[in-house]
Amino acid sequence: MSLTGTPFLLTAIALVAVALVLPLVLWSRIPGPAFLRSTARMLMLLFAQGTAITLVFVLANNANSLYDNWSDLLGTGNHVQAAADLGADGTGGVQVRDLPRVHQTFAESDGPAMRQAGGVRVTQLHGQVSGVNAEVYVWLPPQYNEPAYRNRKFPVVELLPGYPGSAKAWFGSLKVHEQLLPLMRDGQVAPFILVAPRTTLLAKVDTGCANVPGKVNADTWLSIDVPKMVTDNFRAKAAPDGWGVAGYSAGAHCATKLAVAHPDRYRAAVSMSGYNDPIGERNSLPARNLELRRRNNPFLLLRADRVPPRVALYYSGEVHDGYEAGAALQRIAKPPTTVQVVLLPRSAGGHNMALWRPQVTEVFRWLTLQIGPGARAKASPPPSLSSAGSRHAALASGSASREAAARRP
Repeated sequence: MSLTGTPFLLTAIALVAVALVLPLVLWSRIPGPAFLRSTARMLMLLFAQGTAITLVFVLANNANSLYDNWSDLLGTGNHVQAAADLGADGTGGVQVRDLPRVHQTFAESDGPAMRQAGGVRVTQLHGQVSGVNAEVYVWLPPQYNEPAYRNRKFPVVELLPGYPGSAKAWFGSLKVHEQLLPLMRDGQVAPFILVAPRTTLLAKVDTGCANVPGKVNADTWLSIDVPKMVTDNFRAKAAPDGWGVAGYSAGAHCATKLAVAHPDRYRAAVSMSGYNDPIGERNSLPARNLELRRRNNPFLLLRADRVPPRVALYYSGEVHDGYEAGAALQRIAKPPTTVQVVLLPRSAGGHNMALWRPQVTEVFRWLTLQIGPGARAKASPPPSLSSAGSRHAALASGSASREAAARRP
């Protein structure tokens, strides 16, 4: 039974109801000696407390999409079949275009909000290059099956959760498809194919979307295997011009790292409350090794590039929670690299879904300018997006310092 599904929630509610009724009915009716009666009453109280805690956990888990199944919760899941050394580019010398076509079977996905806005489909993908075996969720825009678009290819955005985090989180907690559906129909946002692959691949550790020989090839899974599967099975635009990646928290770090490291695979990346140094997540695998930290830090990667990559980066965050990471990249970025930084006021909330959910529509308007129809025709970086009507956003100037940011509301 899925931890994020309605059946588990209803089961938890039913158990709480039983736990409340039992003492009322049996408290004075328990037969036997005093010791037996006291023990039975204690067990009923413990059962009531346990079921109450379970219900709170289920509600919090559904709201934040932290754990999708029991193996994620207990830390027993491992989705890595092999982790060979694939080299600096993560291909192991394989020409990806020469790999056999991937034919996937998709099913309707279960869970909160997964059947809304046309429904999210899911498939189990065996990564040909990465050695990862995990689920990938896909949502198609409303135009995809319309006759007028039958010969059109669509831009793609990969959606990455935080850690711990379910691959369903963008659909279940952030309701990205429900928010974007009316905007896509009205032409305010490009008709993106949304792709959410599993990022929790090893037990009790955040992979940092990195390739670590002998451990995991998470970078290759996300930037090669998943995109190949999408382009093989859907009318998706080719990389890099038609591809973007977005994430929050640990997923935000992954998004910018993937785009900066692979400008041949992604044109744009969104970071909501992210960080640059992998040590920003205490359970990060790359953070355990200084060299891995350096190789997976988008700030250091961008600074070391002799030729600035043609990527567009969008950072949003509060002071001490994502803002400084974006401002640091903005200071060193040179054309054609562009970095837009959005400063969120402290009143916007904490490091949680309530902070990120209202940003979804603004983020995808920005992505529309980067990889949507006509994006390649842009002669200059897009102007700063207006935050009018959103109490969660305040745009930061390119020269804003950390001290100045701290004085903002």
